[in-house]
Order: sequence, then C-alpha cells, then structure tokens
Amino acid sequence: MDPPKLRRVLVLLFLGLVGWPMTSVGAAAGGGGDSASCRFPAVYNFGDSNSDTGGISAAFDAIQSPNGMTFFGHPSGRACDGRLIIDFMAEKLKVPYLSAYLDSVGTSFRYGANFATGGSSIRPGGYSPFHLAVQVSQFIQFKSRTTYLYNRLHSHNSTAIPMESSIARPREFSKALYMFDIAQNDLFHGFQYSSEEQVRASIPDMINTFSEAVQQIYKEGARYFWVHNTGPVGCLPFTILNNQRPSNIDSIGCVKSANEVAQELNRQLKNLLLKLRKELPLARITHVDMYSAKYLLISKAKTLGYVDPVNYCCGSFHGLHLNCGKKEAVNGTVYENNACKDPSRHVSWDGIHYSEAANLWVANHILNGSFSDPPLPIDKACRSSPIR
Repeated sequence: MDPPKLRRVLVLLFLGLVGWPMTSVGAAAGGGGDSASCRFPAVYNFGDSNSDTGGISAAFDAIQSPNGMTFFGHPSGRACDGRLIIDFMAEKLKVPYLSAYLDSVGTSFRYGANFATGGSSIRPGGYSPFHLAVQVSQFIQFKSRTTYLYNRLHSHNSTAIPMESSIARPREFSKALYMFDIAQNDLFHGFQYSSEEQVRASIPDMINTFSEAVQQIYKEGARYFWVHNTGPVGCLPFTILNNQRPSNIDSIGCVKSANEVAQELNRQLKNLLLKLRKELPLARITHVDMYSAKYLLISKAKTLGYVDPVNYCCGSFHGLHLNCGKKEAVNGTVYENNACKDPSRHVSWDGIHYSEAANLWVANHILNGSFSDPPLPIDKACRSSPIR
C-alpha cells in the first residue's frame, strides 16, 4: 500500500477508535452531514395555551370534555379537540408528547418537559401567575434537581436505578431543542385592560423581558432555539366578535388594528433575534413566522374546505365569550356549550384556540422550514445560518 493510502486508512481507523464524528460542527446536536437530521435528544418548551399540554389544567381547574374529543378521546390538558402544533413537532422529532412540568401524575421527563401554561404571558401581571420568568425559573430548578437526582442514582450506594427511565439526562441539556411560543396573552390582556396605543408602547418591555429569558437559558447551556412569533390575534373569532368598528376589518375579515400591533411585536422580535445571534455566538436560533402561516390558512380557509373562520366549533358568544364544555347563564338563559359535529371543518376550536385540523395544517407548513429563518426544517435546526 502506498504511503498516502496508508495514511488515510490510519486516520479512518483512529477516528473510529476514538469515536470522533465524521461530520461538521454545525451538526453538533447529533446530525450528520448536510442531509442528516439533528436528532435532538430532548425538547423543552416555554409558552401559553397554544402549546400547553396540561400545565394549567394540573395547576388549577381541569380542562373539561369535549376538549380532546378528536384524538385523545378524553380531555388531555390541551385547549383543543386534539393535538397541538407542539404535538406534531414531537412526532416529527420522534420524541414522545411532552409532559407538563406542573403535572404530577403519569409524567415522564426523559425526553424533555413542557413549561407552557394556558394564560401565560411574557410579562408578569397578566392572566396567569406562570409568566415567562417563572417558567424559566422552573426550568433552572428542573435542570438542577434532575442533575442531582441522576448523579445520585448513579452513585455506588443507589438502589433506585429504575427511576432513571423517567428523568432527563444531564448531558443532553446542551443538545436539546428549546422552543418558545408566547406573547399572545400580553396582547390580549393589554387590549382588554388598556388601549391599543398603550399595548404598542409596552412592546419594547416585552422584547427586553423575552431577551432576558433567552439569555438565562443560554447561560444554562442551551444552544438550539426554535422561536415562534405571535399569530394574527386579529383573526381569532374572539377578537372579531368583540370588534366595535366595521371599518376596522380587513379583506379576509380580521381586525386590522389588532393585527398591526401583533406585526409590530413580531418586527421587534425579529430584530432582537438578530441581536442575540451576535451576542450569543454558540446559539443556533430559528425564527418561525407563525403569523404568516396562520394568516395564510385563514385567508384560504373556505377553499380548503373549512367553514367561515369566524365560526368556531365549541363554546358560544352572547355579548361575551362563553367557554367550551361549560354551562353558563347570560341574562337568565343557560347555555350548554357543547362541540360541533365535525371539528375538522373549523379553523377555530373555541374562538381562541385552533382546532387539531388547523394545527396540523400549520404544522405541515412550518416544520419543513417554509416559514423559518434560516429556512431549515425543525429536524435540522441545529445548523448555523444568519437570520436575514
């Protein structure tokens, strides 16, 4: 064998023996070359009811039937007839559906945890006590206690090794995907208790608070971030039915002013992510334009076979929004808010949250990278590329 060939063979043997990856640094989360997936070993999510898989239901009143009727066959802690976008993400990444951090029954955190809770906002003082800073604090405590427990289980004196199957691996925190889907309630709460001008003026503080949360998690070793901007809140039936100005409706029936505030929030969020990419050099940040994906769905709803998007499947509206699955009285009349016969024909499940069918449509359009910046599918979000 000639010397150059011999050297190549020896190099290959050496790399195989020491276990060095034959891949680029950009695939550090576990991916191979340009075509291989990142294979994230765990997912950690922070958000509101759009991605809550049981947190608020475990903490306070349980979410009632008919929620869960389409997929789970029973209430699953989700404000939906079935799966959320985060559930379809989990399926794509080949990890189990995320257990809610606040749920103490039947949970496993082996492949991540969900800190999202319904009603949560970026800033404190909204509908829920579990605002983003609390969720981040919960994660930091979760990481610390998990690491302690795992190390204890692997000590020589431990007799509780079976517990290991339900806890996270400390070495995987730096390889996990960290997801964010939060801000909708900052807008809703602001619209309800202040003016649109005041909400718009509060956006820089929302952005600063969000930035602090990302930086905290980065300091804990997080490197891969998947960040949703906020959806078109002016297209939710709850917002449309409460609109008092016919001139404030756009060409597809959404409330223009509410969407304009959401778009300003999203503009400042994207600028923040550009800044964070420079300040956090080891971070790989994917910005997902949920606004455009959801607005596209609503604009095409009728051609896709959905009913009018302002119509929702469960709950009712009689001057105020009445909750899905509950009996409520308005001016002496009792309304029993059951579900429609076919949730799959509705974009909106309950006037605020999307149906499983709509969540699936959106998931199919964002998971392939079509609405991402950089334009990478979720299973390749470990790759490095600047945000435009």
